[in-house]
Amino acid sequence: MKNAVSPRSQDDSQHVPVLLEEAVAALNIQPDGVYVDATFGRGGHARAILARLGEAGRLIAFDKDPAAIAVAQAVQDSRLKVVHAGFAQMQEQLCAMGVEQVNGVLMDLGVSSPQINEAQRGFSFRMEGPLDMRMDTTQGRTAAEWLATVEEKELREAIAQYGEERFAKQIARAIVAARAGGAITTTRMLSKIVAETVPTREPGQDPATRTFQAIRIYINQELEELSLVLPQIVELLTPGGRLAVISFHSLEDRIVKRFMKSEAQPDKLPSKFPIKAADLPQAHLRLIGKAQRPGSVESAVNRRARSAVLRVAERTEIVR
Repeated sequence: MKNAVSPRSQDDSQHVPVLLEEAVAALNIQPDGVYVDATFGRGGHARAILARLGEAGRLIAFDKDPAAIAVAQAVQDSRLKVVHAGFAQMQEQLCAMGVEQVNGVLMDLGVSSPQINEAQRGFSFRMEGPLDMRMDTTQGRTAAEWLATVEEKELREAIAQYGEERFAKQIARAIVAARAGGAITTTRMLSKIVAETVPTREPGQDPATRTFQAIRIYINQELEELSLVLPQIVELLTPGGRLAVISFHSLEDRIVKRFMKSEAQPDKLPSKFPIKAADLPQAHLRLIGKAQRPGSVESAVNRRARSAVLRVAERTEIVR
């Protein structure tokens, strides 16, 4: 086996992993354990995990993005297995490999800096590019294709729900009106429509920020996939195994927070239900510490870190 490359190698030079030390430390890595990086990205967290694993350790990395998969496949380390799939397929994919339990799962949610910085991906309203926004560019509808046919009501609901945009009604109406004069195919076309529609915005925030976030989340079904994978992870974790999740906006964090809190409480039984204490329902997870946020130094160096929240939970003993 060749040595794993260092956590700060050139492959992830475009992307500074957020809460790197905190997230990897939270996994409480066992040298011979099996771990999952649910969102490889450019591999910053993955390389740090590999650096802590022993010869018998194993890391399985998932990602939808073909560019991320290419970076992962270039890592010369026999302990790393790369899977081109969304993390909602985690249990299915691991089962196919013969992996029934893992010692830890790390999730770094949202869009990565390289994705935002590449104009061709269409994630950024700051650069002119095709209105794509797909995490997996090999399948699915682009944002432009969706905007060309979506009903105004559905568009309004998506912008309001996924962007928490108070001007969702006006923006949806403006988009539908604009497309009547020709397809909305580029990032600048969309951002211009939104800018001309939104009467005000928080200081320092572009008018299109919330709309772009909403469309990206909708196109990639990000919240639905997150809700699907969390119960899978609870089943996959061995007792004492850790789940560490880094979220970047309130919609993601709310799902993670509520799920962990719910799984940290035992199932409720009817009042005065006759049952032995030893047979009482057990909580599936134990919360580890409080939510962590980047320090002032990291937030100053990496703007993307400012909204990050890390939550950690541990699988309790499985009572059969």
